[in-house]
Amino acid sequence: MGSSFSTVSAGSGSSSSITRSTIKREALPAGSVNETGYYTDDLDWIKNVTTLESGMKSFYKATGVQPYLYITDNFDGEHYPTDAEAETFANNLYDSLFTDEAHSLLIFFEYNSEYHTWYVNGTQAKTVLDQEAMDILLDYVDRYYYESSLTEDEMFSKAYQQAGKRIMTVTRSPWIPVLVVAGIIVILAFAYYWWRKSKEKKAEQDKRTEEILNTPLESFGDGQAEDLAKKYQEKSDQSGK
Repeated sequence: MGSSFSTVSAGSGSSSSITRSTIKREALPAGSVNETGYYTDDLDWIKNVTTLESGMKSFYKATGVQPYLYITDNFDGEHYPTDAEAETFANNLYDSLFTDEAHSLLIFFEYNSEYHTWYVNGTQAKTVLDQEAMDILLDYVDRYYYESSLTEDEMFSKAYQQAGKRIMTVTRSPWIPVLVVAGIIVILAFAYYWWRKSKEKKAEQDKRTEEILNTPLESFGDGQAEDLAKKYQEKSDQSGK
């Protein structure tokens, strides 16, 4: 298995925008996971298990990776662990909790009004939950952490549910609709320009024809007069049909 770490200090509210999902991902096949529970709560935050697990199960269904949330304020009694201590604790915890490589363990550590997150993904889980995917999950956790209207159950549930959807869908660029509309406008403008020029040209030709028809034939030489008379008589006949 491999471990990765992310630290976010409380009060930052840093994830006003969520990381975009730029690649297509395939969920793990059924049977990859030896299913377990979904969380450990050392801080007694979780009051409604159904609410919490509904979002986590949605994440599991979308990715094929079973998530596990570990809420605590210490690692073996240590409230201010180093990254090395956190890595050792997280990897040992993964091994003690799971018997497969298809789980994603998220440790949510809050002490003295400051929180940090660490995660460990099994080898199979990492084929779906790459760095970008985990950034998406942590962005949602950070976003909902600062929504005072949400309970802890709702916060984590919503973060997992929304992350699962976004991770498994390539995020559409907001510029695509703008560019499509701009392209349509350019095409319409070109079509209008062509139509107007065509109309102006026809009007100019009609005006020239009218001027010639209104010019006395005596103004032209005999041969030219006969040719013009024949030419515009034919046009007049065609217009009358």
